[in-house]
Amino acid sequence: MAQLLAIIGGTGLTSLETLSISHREMVSTPYGEPSGPLTHGELGGKAVVFLARHGYGHTIPPHKVNYRANLWALQHIGVDQVIAVAAVGGIRADMEPGCLVFPDQIIDYTWSRGHTFFEDDLTHVTHIDFTYPYCEELRQKLIQAARHAGLDAREGGTYGTMQGPRLETAAEIMRLERDGCDMVGMTGMPEAALARELDLRYAACAVVANWAAGKSGGKITMEDIQHQLTGGMEKVEILLREVVALL
Repeated sequence: MAQLLAIIGGTGLTSLETLSISHREMVSTPYGEPSGPLTHGELGGKAVVFLARHGYGHTIPPHKVNYRANLWALQHIGVDQVIAVAAVGGIRADMEPGCLVFPDQIIDYTWSRGHTFFEDDLTHVTHIDFTYPYCEELRQKLIQAARHAGLDAREGGTYGTMQGPRLETAAEIMRLERDGCDMVGMTGMPEAALARELDLRYAACAVVANWAAGKSGGKITMEDIQHQLTGGMEKVEILLREVVALL
């Protein structure tokens, strides 16, 4: 059976310019409505499904995203692998704004989000192995694609997921750095864990949009973030074209 890839777009990626759209599909789920209709199309001659995590008008804040509905809907239509795109702040010294990162670990600092499918009407308690939260095979495809395209990318790192929607304090970033986090974002969890619960192969492409709080010596402005995301998402489009050819 052919594998079906889904791309979940984050801040700065509410559409794929290179996606040849065939149709859009509304999917109802036991967990409520997804962030929007699933957009079906072709990328590089291969079938791809696109979903904007924050809605196609970017109106859903990170703590209000219905992660369970999004992942359930994708699996329901036959998706078996997911590339998740997300904007992050750089903590590690080499994660400067504009570069791409393919994280290999994650730490969850969020609360009150629907974070599991295994909590109601259970016949038994289910625990998933989450030692390595990302699909290494798919992650290596992203790395290979970035190398082939000559993109500026970091090939590993720990993603610290904060609650949002506010940005962090300098002290919080110092704490995350002590914990071993290399970047900070707001959407990495529970998305990665839910994908694992559904046996979806899941990897992330993080776009560094700014230095994390306290790392640049100045305030973080939305104008600066948007400027970096514009160039960063152009790199993502190149990356996705390359990785689709490898899958």
